[in-house]
Amino acid sequence: MAKNFSRKNRGRNNRNRRKSAPIKINYPTTVSYYEGITVGALAKRLERKSGEIIKILFKLGSMATINDPLSADLVELITLELGVEATLEVDFIENEMDFEQDVEDKEEDLVERAPVVTIMGHVDHGKTSLLDTIRKTDVTDGEFGGITQHIGAYQVNVDGKPITFLDTPGHEAFTAMRARGTKVTDIVIIVVAADDGVMPQTKEAIDHALVAKSPIIVAINKIDKPGVNTDRILSEMSELGLVTEAWGGETMFVEVSAKTGQGVDELLESIQLLAEVSELKANPNRAALGTAIEAELDKGRGVVASLLVQNGTLRHGDYIVVGTTSGRIRKMTDHHGKDIEFALPSTPVEILGLNEVPIAGDSFRVFEDEKTAKEVASRKKQLLDAAERGISSAMSLEDLAKQILEGDMKEIPVIVKSDVQGTAEAVKSSLEKIDVAGVRVNVLRAQAGGITESDVMLAHASKAVIYGFNVRPNANVRAKAAEDKVTIRLHNVIYKLVEEMESVMKGMLDPIFEEVVFGQAEVRETYKVSKVGTIAGCMVTEGKMVRGSQIRLIRDDIVIYEGEMGSLKRFNDDAKEVARGFECGITIKNFNDLKNGDIIESHGEEEVPAI
Repeated sequence: MAKNFSRKNRGRNNRNRRKSAPIKINYPTTVSYYEGITVGALAKRLERKSGEIIKILFKLGSMATINDPLSADLVELITLELGVEATLEVDFIENEMDFEQDVEDKEEDLVERAPVVTIMGHVDHGKTSLLDTIRKTDVTDGEFGGITQHIGAYQVNVDGKPITFLDTPGHEAFTAMRARGTKVTDIVIIVVAADDGVMPQTKEAIDHALVAKSPIIVAINKIDKPGVNTDRILSEMSELGLVTEAWGGETMFVEVSAKTGQGVDELLESIQLLAEVSELKANPNRAALGTAIEAELDKGRGVVASLLVQNGTLRHGDYIVVGTTSGRIRKMTDHHGKDIEFALPSTPVEILGLNEVPIAGDSFRVFEDEKTAKEVASRKKQLLDAAERGISSAMSLEDLAKQILEGDMKEIPVIVKSDVQGTAEAVKSSLEKIDVAGVRVNVLRAQAGGITESDVMLAHASKAVIYGFNVRPNANVRAKAAEDKVTIRLHNVIYKLVEEMESVMKGMLDPIFEEVVFGQAEVRETYKVSKVGTIAGCMVTEGKMVRGSQIRLIRDDIVIYEGEMGSLKRFNDDAKEVARGFECGITIKNFNDLKNGDIIESHGEEEVPAI
């Protein structure tokens, strides 16, 4: 027996094993695939190694990696090479950004659900205080210690009926979620301080709520302060399109005090009344659908996501896809931090179990098994990557003209910003008076002041064009507009602006000269030299300054002078151009009123061909 363990015998035994018959692998004879399936995903379905698929592609004259998507033709050639019958799946994700309901709910399956409310308004007008006061009206059980866990949303019970409040940072976040294609809010509450009146952020919040077409309740806060004049608030709000029911309008106005609690019960009753009129319903007897409110990576717990269930019932252990992430719900808690097994429509919950951190505003949906959930998440990521590479959710003027010609566009959303309010109103009036059959201009916002990131976000969410009149966007705003592919048009003559819009509305946009901004420089010091004038010592902060170009002098985002560059010097020498990060000296022809902090913008024009 000892001889069998000698080195010689061990070698003979190994050779005998190598001579044994190979193991036969039963590969699948049929396979289903979808348009854009990756090499890795196809290999998994064929139960083969990715390298084998890549080798076949190489023979076919196509270079690919494991993560590259494949066309239907390539998949057919690969499966033909392997002797496998391939079938193209019917795509059940209609829109790469949203989950569409695969089954329409029957009327008899729908039941009443809680309204979802967002509170917005100007800073320091008492939004947070009002939320805290409302939260205190909901007495928590002693077993939870009276502590409400912050998960981005919470519920209060009023006479046994729940109301869900979204605790969002402001109207920017509200619109950011809308820009991702989600409609979360049923009712918007605009908070206005009785002692302060309508402020810029109040107007912005109203604009965002009106664009979302959400019912609005106005809460006049700080009513407990002496000498407040609510009629002034009613008048200012009516000018913005929100007319109180007392004056024959359709908007509910409620006087409240977050400090004393006065009027809070009436506000909650108004919410319930508006919810009853809106007939908010959902089907609890189906797989859950909803939206992610917040998400973060917690060191101790992993990926933590706050979700709002909008339809169906979410259950512990469900396989879920949130945006481009997937996982199984390992733990689910309510806004009190209590573990729960299920969540009905309009219920906010916090879950653990996702493989990555989703983005606020991502839609979620429950699937039957882990394999389907992972595959759907992977496909959505591929589609999202492709969309971000070449698809814009905003509109250019050319897109608008083309859609009007094709009969797809009935309304053109526009945002107007001007140097003074009177001009903004004049531009708005001129645009709304343009008479073209079947098409009209809808001015979402007409305000004085520079173009802001809030304007860009609103334009992105509503697919609007921004018109600036005698104002300029700063570098951050231009970068945001470029990222969101929002069109910003700049004018200083009203009739030219109106002519351009009229051409768009007729669907016959003529060739135009489009402005090209070369760069911007900030004035750091000024020097007055006889026979020369004022020389601006500048630092180029963006792009480059080009000698002989047209310039704009911008002060506090307002254009105060337009003209031509007189000279451009680098040290004592004339320069053709000066790049970002370098200092230079600039003079402006026929203009000397330069101040520290002014922005000098160098620009030119290039012809853009007609469609």
